[in-house]
Amino acid sequence: MNKSMITLVAAAAFISCNNKAAGTQQQVEPTTTETTTSNQLPPVEDRQPNTTIKPAFQGQTRIAGVKTSTVYSHKVIADGLAKPWSVKELPDGRLLVTEKGGTLRIVTPEGAISKAITGLPPVDAKGQGGLLDVLLDTDFANNRMLYWTFSAKTNSGNLTAVAKGKLSADESKVESPTIIYRADPAYDGDKHFGSRIVFDKDGNLIVTTGERSDLATRPQAQLLNSALGKVIRITKDGKPTSGNPFADKADAKPEIYSYGHRNPQGLAIHPATKDIWVSEMGPQGGDEINLIAEGKNYGWPTITYGEEYSGKVIGEGIGQKEGLEQPVYYWDPVLSPSGMTFYAGNAIPEWQNNLFICGLNSKHIARLVIKDNKVVGEERLLADEGQRFRDITEGKNGVLYAVTDEGRLYRIAKQ
Repeated sequence: MNKSMITLVAAAAFISCNNKAAGTQQQVEPTTTETTTSNQLPPVEDRQPNTTIKPAFQGQTRIAGVKTSTVYSHKVIADGLAKPWSVKELPDGRLLVTEKGGTLRIVTPEGAISKAITGLPPVDAKGQGGLLDVLLDTDFANNRMLYWTFSAKTNSGNLTAVAKGKLSADESKVESPTIIYRADPAYDGDKHFGSRIVFDKDGNLIVTTGERSDLATRPQAQLLNSALGKVIRITKDGKPTSGNPFADKADAKPEIYSYGHRNPQGLAIHPATKDIWVSEMGPQGGDEINLIAEGKNYGWPTITYGEEYSGKVIGEGIGQKEGLEQPVYYWDPVLSPSGMTFYAGNAIPEWQNNLFICGLNSKHIARLVIKDNKVVGEERLLADEGQRFRDITEGKNGVLYAVTDEGRLYRIAKQ
């Protein structure tokens, strides 16, 4: 690195630290355009990996680092939310937020938090369960319909469920709430509900489910007669979508779109290709980004780039096997990925079609630059905030909003 470059980097670091100390809003200074486009920065991860499993192809992990050249800022616009899990922008620019304990709230851009919105079915909020993702109907401005996912109690345990209902005109309650889908079988556990929900290009609901974590349920990710560890495709009424890949297969659940997933807590539709992308929590190491193709098997627990939290090998300790899909990208050590979104705006052109993924125990937002379905650059955003980032969404005018387990709502925008 030449002297002029060192000076620029040092100046940027000095300004960033001063702005951080001054308050909740931080201006991020640019690096040079050459650094951003040439991908010559070292990978953002420099820790030793947990496993010795080799990647299937170059660039599948620890890709070169990049740095945003556009000046942007972040600001905490609300604090004190109770374990928020999902955030979506309403047509008027306010934010709809789920709280894990079972509450919906609306937050204004100025940070005012509404009273609890009532009327939702009860949730089983122990462990990783609770009120999870929320989605606005494509015609919400006219029909006020919401869809949401949650962990529902049953006589034999709990499961990931999908419900829908209408937000009342006074925004005090959800009217006529109806559970439209249950990911059977139920299990008496408190982990790995998956539970993201989006609309695909045809207006169908795409839903992710976890395999419920325990050794007893883990193999069900590979079983087509179980909805655990799957990407599900259903109609707005919760019925299997016509043309699903296993609709005509005996002893297979017709709602299954793909299988072999562990705990997919991130789900997004690429703004240009309309492809389905998933972020998936691995065990110790092996967090993944997957490009979903219908009918495909994504391998868990037969293949993985991670290991048990005890350090023991999972299965045969392999990352590849014929007939099983490879992740586009993976992390070891973990990112602990949760909600994610593609950037479709033009306020920050260099972010267009980039993928932004919330990191929990890694405590940052990962920005992945993707070209031809391959990751070509990685950046860490808001790493100095010390927050477990749970979900992120793009609002109007190219603004990103993110919520954290600690109760904050962030606004990230061009300066």
